[in-house]
Amino acid sequence: MAISGQKQGNSGPDKPVQDRLLDAAEQLFAENGFDGASVRDIASAAGCNIAAVNYYFGGKDKLYTEVWRRQLVQMRDARLQAIEQVLSESNGKPSLEDLLKSFANAFIGPFVDESRSRWLMRLMAREMIDQHVHVNVFVEEVIKPTMSAMGGALMKACPGLEESKIPLLIFFLAGQLIHIVHIKAMYEQTEMAEMPAFDLTDAVENIVKFSAAGIRAYAEEKTE
Repeated sequence: MAISGQKQGNSGPDKPVQDRLLDAAEQLFAENGFDGASVRDIASAAGCNIAAVNYYFGGKDKLYTEVWRRQLVQMRDARLQAIEQVLSESNGKPSLEDLLKSFANAFIGPFVDESRSRWLMRLMAREMIDQHVHVNVFVEEVIKPTMSAMGGALMKACPGLEESKIPLLIFFLAGQLIHIVHIKAMYEQTEMAEMPAFDLTDAVENIVKFSAAGIRAYAEEKTE
């Protein structure tokens, strides 16, 4: 049963059963991992009986996948909206810097949103160590639609860019953004006074400058 992206919050009794189960499962999976979060504990936290997990999701494995799907749909929609907004505001001819900055801010948004970042970072860390979600879920829900939209926008922002290089350039950009998110989390956990200051906004701006310069270099290489 695929669940579309919904606003998350406290699992109050007025929320639909599916949402309460997803909210409770997200927190318990993040805190205890897939194996450490029992169906009984999830149902109890959601104020439901155990049978509700099977009724709405078909079991613990599918519930876990839907927890991730909900996160992924929200990430995807935010990125696609950011791309569309830049294109709309520029009449289909965005500057490369504006496109990259809008995408970057949408990309890191969930990781700096205090209401989501704590559980999301934990979920990501646990999934990287002990994978339970099939890679196709990530590919179909986020990677394909994002690559398609961002690839088309890059061609408009930098017309001389070779289309075959676009996927790798997007992966380079995403890799930098993921890295600074992890750096931010590391800085927030350290109490060492000698650590240099880390400003996420400044980091994003420099990633945009670095990436724009690299993308233009690829485009110029094609025309030489």
